[in-house]
Amino acid sequence: MLYDTVDEPGALSPQELHDAYEAELQSVIDAYGAERIADEAGLSVETVAALDGGDSPRLTLSEAAAILAVDTDLDADTIVQEVRDHLLMGMTTGVLDVDTIASNVDLDLSGQEIQQAIEGRIRMTLAELAAIHNYVAGRNAR
Repeated sequence: MLYDTVDEPGALSPQELHDAYEAELQSVIDAYGAERIADEAGLSVETVAALDGGDSPRLTLSEAAAILAVDTDLDADTIVQEVRDHLLMGMTTGVLDVDTIASNVDLDLSGQEIQQAIEGRIRMTLAELAAIHNYVAGRNAR
């Protein structure tokens, strides 16, 4: 799943972590084909083809989870929940609050918006996940 795509997410930049997420998605597309992924994940063929072609479409966590769900026994909602739980556990371990995260990541999100994204009340993009995951993991690696 996305949270364990790399061994040390805190050692990468947020962009490198985002690229690793996309590489994991790409491996699923390679295994099943873009058309099948689009159909089973409920995504547009254009979005999946863009990812398949090496572009970096703006994907949400839910969309990425739908792609990953094609290659696992888990459904997309379960994958999303596991990612959220992993972030929350990392925040607990690192004694981090959302305002600290907001002030230390390069996102145009307030602490409240980060909390809403982690809780699933607003959409979280893969780029936002990468930035938050990177910071939490880096903080816990200290």
